[in-house]
Amino acid sequence: MAASPQQQGQGGPGSGGWTPEQFWSLLDKADRRFARVRDLPSFGRQEPDEFAKAFRAYTQLWRMQQEHRHRLLDAGLRRWQVGEIAARIAHLYYAQYQRTADTALLSEAFVFYHAVLDRAYFQDADHHLAPAKHLRFLARFLLVALLLGRRSHTVPRLASDIRTLLDDSKKSFQDAEYKEWKHVVQEIARFLRADSPFMNMRPLRYSYAFDPPPDTLRTVPTTVKKRGLVLSDTILCSYYPNEVKFTDLSIDVFRMVQCLEWEPCGSFALNDGYSAHDESGQNQPNLLKDLRDAALPPNPLKTILYRPSVTHFLTVLSTKCEELPSNGIMLIYLSATGEMGTSGFCPDTGENVLSNFNKFDISSLSHTSSKENKEPCLWLGCRETEGSNCIYPGDLIPFTRRPLFLVIDSSTSYAFKSIHGTERGETSAMLLSPSSRSSAAGFSGDSTRHSGSQFTMFLTSPLQAFCLLLGNNGTDIDRDAYNKAEELLLLSLNEWAATLVASSSLHSIWVEVLGDPLLRRLLLRFIFCRATHSLFKPTNHKTEFLPTCMPPLPESVDAESMLSQSCVLRVASFFGAASQFSFAEVTTWPDVDSEEAVVTSSSGSANKGVPETARDSDISNSSSSF
Repeated sequence: MAASPQQQGQGGPGSGGWTPEQFWSLLDKADRRFARVRDLPSFGRQEPDEFAKAFRAYTQLWRMQQEHRHRLLDAGLRRWQVGEIAARIAHLYYAQYQRTADTALLSEAFVFYHAVLDRAYFQDADHHLAPAKHLRFLARFLLVALLLGRRSHTVPRLASDIRTLLDDSKKSFQDAEYKEWKHVVQEIARFLRADSPFMNMRPLRYSYAFDPPPDTLRTVPTTVKKRGLVLSDTILCSYYPNEVKFTDLSIDVFRMVQCLEWEPCGSFALNDGYSAHDESGQNQPNLLKDLRDAALPPNPLKTILYRPSVTHFLTVLSTKCEELPSNGIMLIYLSATGEMGTSGFCPDTGENVLSNFNKFDISSLSHTSSKENKEPCLWLGCRETEGSNCIYPGDLIPFTRRPLFLVIDSSTSYAFKSIHGTERGETSAMLLSPSSRSSAAGFSGDSTRHSGSQFTMFLTSPLQAFCLLLGNNGTDIDRDAYNKAEELLLLSLNEWAATLVASSSLHSIWVEVLGDPLLRRLLLRFIFCRATHSLFKPTNHKTEFLPTCMPPLPESVDAESMLSQSCVLRVASFFGAASQFSFAEVTTWPDVDSEEAVVTSSSGSANKGVPETARDSDISNSSSSF
């Protein structure tokens, strides 16, 4: 990791013989190095030297303006230029977070961004580009604040500031530029409606407050052969026309990014998040010092692709496969519109897909371009250029020489079943979404455009997805009731896990998945999603509404097994919704207190003794002064 401004050497430009010309020369050099960092690819395990060089340049600039502020102001330095230096240091931290997935870097970016905001460096700037610079700063800060979950104060403040600044600066923009920023404001509004308070009742990250510590998880018997694979790399790709997104981050990928990370502090629930003695940041603990738990495993590296060409997607995939550690497994998340194809494939004709697969294998000598035999695919972009924008199952076959965990969220996800049995060396684990979304299932048919994918929501926020399936938007659920429901869901997930690890018919790839806490959580939530949809009356016995997985899981955790029925009934009865499901008459009712059978909001009970997920201390001080 490149050295941060606080970690750089102490000698240099602060010594005698300093002139303002040195500052301007260094500023020009730093700008060039920042541009090179900005143009670097966001993937690859080898950290480029450009990061260290850029940090070094901006460290010197920051120290210069601190030690010679008055002389520099006399020489023409403006406050917005000081703010831009701090904002670029923050952006360097964020760029490093994108490459390393280290949330400590994300936290440092927040510190620098917040200092710029508090000191109003971009306010009343006299530069003709000042409004655009200010808007870009606010938008970048908003993205960092969203990823850190600062929703109670910082996120609403930034969203409001962006909207107000754009309205006040309308005359400063040309029509095309103003329309672009107006579209950004609309994107933010849609994103915040989808990322509602109910969706943030708990951290999406793996949190010790809600998830079991890794050392307490039940594992397969020692007699079972196990390679000890760990999730080390991920590719996250999503594209739907008019989907909910902010910048290049769709709501689905936004949720998956956090779901594949560890909550920075394992004791988050114990200290109630961050202290907030003063909005200016005084008396507040340093984020890295107090909230970084060294015992947590590293987060898997993540590469986010928005509307990539197929060639770019395959380039990234091949690079990451080449760099994958020997004990690593890579997760590929694809969420996109599906093309059914003209050959009439549908979920119940998987055998036809498999029998005809060789025609679409990119390693096959014979290919067909006949539109009469087009294979189902995923669209990663507009449909005007089919060849460069659609992914076929056969495109992933060459990469199955390495362990892959595929999550396919699309109406044509069933087509990827054909990969199973045709791998080139390693069996791929696959979680495949239902092929249909129906308003009868509690989500509107175009729900992806309004609140994100239902399947992805079950994998990242299963309790919220369950409530929305029932038609409950969460407005009547208080904190105590929500926490009780989370406990019941965790109990069900643990029962499924115990059954899986004890099964003698569990496929070896699922054995590896159960050994990684992040993948294990995804698998157990998938089982909950499958059982819920199978038992839910509007989707009962309708295969197009049921998610599937490959290789198949043991029958003991099938969607309609007695264990699954009991687990779903436990949660459904808590919400008073058991009548909406088709349970067998012999299903054992779980123990739920009668007064908890229906969730109602109780006056004054919300937020009492419950860890706040929507935390917001707005720390604005760091180990370097501003």
